[in-house]
Amino acid sequence: MVRVLVVDDEPMVCAHLTTILGAAGLEVVGAAADGAEAVELVVRYGPDVVLMDLRMPGVDGVAATARITAMPEPPAVVVLTTFAGDAHVRRALQAGAAGYLLKSTPPTELADLVRVAARGHAVFSRPTVTGLAGDADATRRLAVLSDREREVAALLAEGCSNAEVGARLHLTEATVKGYVSSALTKLDLQNRTQLALLASRGS
Repeated sequence: MVRVLVVDDEPMVCAHLTTILGAAGLEVVGAAADGAEAVELVVRYGPDVVLMDLRMPGVDGVAATARITAMPEPPAVVVLTTFAGDAHVRRALQAGAAGYLLKSTPPTELADLVRVAARGHAVFSRPTVTGLAGDADATRRLAVLSDREREVAALLAEGCSNAEVGARLHLTEATVKGYVSSALTKLDLQNRTQLALLASRGS
């Protein structure tokens, strides 16, 4: 069973998320009201996924995400917020978030995406991706990649793991990791989640 930590400074939001995730068969191991408490509860409970609000008093969601993802074997941190602005997306991803979902995401879809994140895949609400469409250089930036690197990036944007990319392209998982690493270096990106988002925007 996927274990989830909910982080939001609104108690009603935490209660709502706990209810809908529990009804979908996920285990909510705790709820934190701010980023500092979130870090403490990650250490205490070891969740698979953290649903992280961005704007909270004290330690905000971006700072908490950075602290959590710096831990050994960290959980997937998925930002869950009402804000779809590109600046928020970029800050969360730079902090190591594995995805970015809107609070308006339908309950069933939210639960499914949490499961996807728990398997190590990047997850995004479509409005967060299309909201970055104004960054018109995405396609130009991707042009520096080889054809195979672009194919790998496109499959990452679909949420595929390295093993799934390998199966689709008839490559070993080690070869896929090599293409991902090369693409990250060429594009000056920090992680595969950023690569997946850029590929989504450049498609």
